[in-house]
Amino acid sequence: MTENNSDSGIPDKPLQPPALHEEHGADTNLSLDSDINGTASSNRRWWSKRKKVADSPKLAGATLPPAFEQTVGAESRPVRTRRKLAWYWVAGIACLLLASGIGIGFTLPDPTNSKEYVALTSDKQGLQSDLNKLQGRFDTLDAGIKGREAKVQAREDAVAKADALVKSADAAVKKREEAVTSAEKTKAANTIKEGTWTVGVDLEPGTYRTNSDVTSGCYWGIYRTGSNGSDIVDNDIVTGGRPSVTLSAGQDFKSSRCGTWSKQ
Repeated sequence: MTENNSDSGIPDKPLQPPALHEEHGADTNLSLDSDINGTASSNRRWWSKRKKVADSPKLAGATLPPAFEQTVGAESRPVRTRRKLAWYWVAGIACLLLASGIGIGFTLPDPTNSKEYVALTSDKQGLQSDLNKLQGRFDTLDAGIKGREAKVQAREDAVAKADALVKSADAAVKKREEAVTSAEKTKAANTIKEGTWTVGVDLEPGTYRTNSDVTSGCYWGIYRTGSNGSDIVDNDIVTGGRPSVTLSAGQDFKSSRCGTWSKQ
């Protein structure tokens, strides 16, 4: 079937797109996919050219056959209709969302006016007041503690200085005591009391003299060490004055009722 366009100068062309070519033989299966793709592309080009011819200024005011309008217009009307419907849907959804947001904004109550919010605000203010009071008390106590710590530190420093002085005094006293002890030991080693003593062991050799005048009945004797008093070196009974004796190592000295003797 063809369209007669002799009046408008358009050559006759078929109203239907070319059909797929069918070939029989061994190459039919191998070339089927390529023939289908090529035919589809050819059909798209054919419909595009038909639409351009229909929209050209040469056909302005010309009456086209109904079959041509159906074939050419049917390709573009569904696309434009779908696009318009898509825009309508988008615009409707946007208006619906905008109206919902405005409605929610007008209908939702202000949370700051609720009883719970007011109660929480009051509790917060009360807690903040208590916190400020506690902070003031803490600052006062902290200042007092720091003052007391400073006083304690001053006392500790004074005690440390006193301890140093005491230690120094103890060291001096100990030194004097050691000196006195040494002198006493030396004096004791150079002093003869009542009894029998071995020279060189109990007392040092040397000359000794009584510390005070003796009365009658003072006896002193010098013996050879180890003789148990049988080997007399010298002896005497003094009735007055301050007698003296000279002692050597290896001797024993006996003093009776003579008082103490000191080395000269």
